[in-house]
Amino acid sequence: MARDALVLTGPTATGKTELSILVAERLGGEIISMDSRQVYRGMDIGTAKATPAERARVPHHGLDLVDPDERYSAGRFARDARSWIREIRGRGRVPVLVGGTGFFLRALTHPLFREPPLPAEARARLERWMERQSDDVLLHWLEALDPDAAERLRGGGGRQRVMRALEIAILTGRPLGRWHRSAEPEAPPLRPLIFVLTLPRDVLYARINARVHAMVEAGLVDEVAALLERGYGPGDPGMNATGYPEFVAYLRGQSTLEEAIDATQRATRRYARRQLTWFRHQLPEDAVWVDGTRPREELVEEIAGRWKEEGF
Repeated sequence: MARDALVLTGPTATGKTELSILVAERLGGEIISMDSRQVYRGMDIGTAKATPAERARVPHHGLDLVDPDERYSAGRFARDARSWIREIRGRGRVPVLVGGTGFFLRALTHPLFREPPLPAEARARLERWMERQSDDVLLHWLEALDPDAAERLRGGGGRQRVMRALEIAILTGRPLGRWHRSAEPEAPPLRPLIFVLTLPRDVLYARINARVHAMVEAGLVDEVAALLERGYGPGDPGMNATGYPEFVAYLRGQSTLEEAIDATQRATRRYARRQLTWFRHQLPEDAVWVDGTRPREELVEEIAGRWKEEGF
């Protein structure tokens, strides 16, 4: 069965952006960002968003969609991505999904349930209440209303996913897992050809450390300061992206610049480990793991060749 789209994923700092642009140019493709933080406006340097020059080479979708105080769920991404994929294929081009947000990919390969109508006013009030609560308070309520989801998310599922599970449990009276088991999926599953870009751990960590320094040199401190001046803060959905809380602390005099850099490097390394664990356990068996230390030209030819064999 032909594949619907090409996916290039892997841990942060493995070189996915550069490789994806080369692959898209080789195949006549358009890129769909599969990164849960690159959807936020004004968060360019800290999320390693494709530069204007890179975007000029290949059309990009999924960047700069919402402000940092808005939530952007995996379900919304899946709906948007399906629309972009249809449009790209309608132009006779190849959809190339690029990024390391695993639950965005899973929302496409294992479609979410068709969401019941939720009252807009009650949803807005609940969201305002949840935004004011600590992670511990939200998890406490989730344990009472949806113990299965709480157990699954306790190890670091992310604040937005906890809020999403609470929203469903409170506004529908049924836990999230029951909806997943009983409701119809909102769309057919995507059939992607998945490539996972990997690096030896020492190389990956060295790249992560160097990239944080490069982000600071590129103006990350000024970017975070501008977001604070616009009224955004660590409690906003977008602002908990790795690097932003650490540099907010620096700007507020709670740490030195060196401490902020070190904390960001450590947090990014932890995030890369979590990504690798997810990929190993959640990706399908036919995902193709590729060595990111190989010459780019070889990787482009290998990926393009596989796509020509299996793509639409």
